[in-house]
Amino acid sequence: MHDGDTINVRTVGNFGIRFLGVDAPEISFTLPGESKFTGLSNSKWETYLSDPFAEDFNTPLDQGLIDYLQTRVGAGAAINHHHHATAAEDALEEEVAKDLIELGQTEDSFQFFLAFAYEIMDRYGRFLCFVNRYQPDRTEPEERPLYYNERLLKVGKVCPYFIWPNLHPFLWEKKSVFNTADSPEPFRENINNDEILNLARESFRDARQQEIGIFEANNPLRLEPFEVRFLARRQPPDRWVIDLNANDNLLIKPQEYYTVPNSADRLFIPEEYVPLFVEKGWQRQE
Repeated sequence: MHDGDTINVRTVGNFGIRFLGVDAPEISFTLPGESKFTGLSNSKWETYLSDPFAEDFNTPLDQGLIDYLQTRVGAGAAINHHHHATAAEDALEEEVAKDLIELGQTEDSFQFFLAFAYEIMDRYGRFLCFVNRYQPDRTEPEERPLYYNERLLKVGKVCPYFIWPNLHPFLWEKKSVFNTADSPEPFRENINNDEILNLARESFRDARQQEIGIFEANNPLRLEPFEVRFLARRQPPDRWVIDLNANDNLLIKPQEYYTVPNSADRLFIPEEYVPLFVEKGWQRQE
């Protein structure tokens, strides 16, 4: 105990952690009309993702988004997603196992280091974190590695999923949520000049060029993880998008995210923060 309003605690039991900045293919998710999770390897998913537009959505999808997704869904979409989901899971397990060996620790003694961003918990009660092995000394027993979030991006096992304001530590300079929602020019300068965020984006581009991970030459990932989720929920995407490669003040409509083809170039803005951006000079796409 430090003082009357501060204590140090050690957690007991298990709790969920959602990696920030990345989006891994789904091992399982809830099918439309069901409450339990079903593995993407299940034939029900193959049936559904072969033609997810057979029935109307709760909120209609724009025709442009349907046309785009029609090139991704169809026979084999579910098993393709399952293939990449298990590969991402295996890659994470391998990274943790490697850390156990390098630190000379057991599963009982091994600890994770959690770095939080702006929002602490998601709608499912999971902590939102950047996660690494707990290594107090940066250089002992060897140089501290990248966060698991960044390691998986580097080998192309996950998709970038940059959601404002949860960019730290990809965006290392932590400021208040109101100060970072700046007018377009300084906002873009702050984002695009950040070394850590750009390293993550470049690592993902390298994976694309090497055709590894989700860019596997003969079997690339067809549906991005968030696409599987909104198709299963029968609801269109609801986050606006800033194109990190553009030089404008445009907030792209949620259903036109695909017009920014590279996921490493998308910065998603939740609907509740859009008025703040508009106040700073950003314009909603008509």
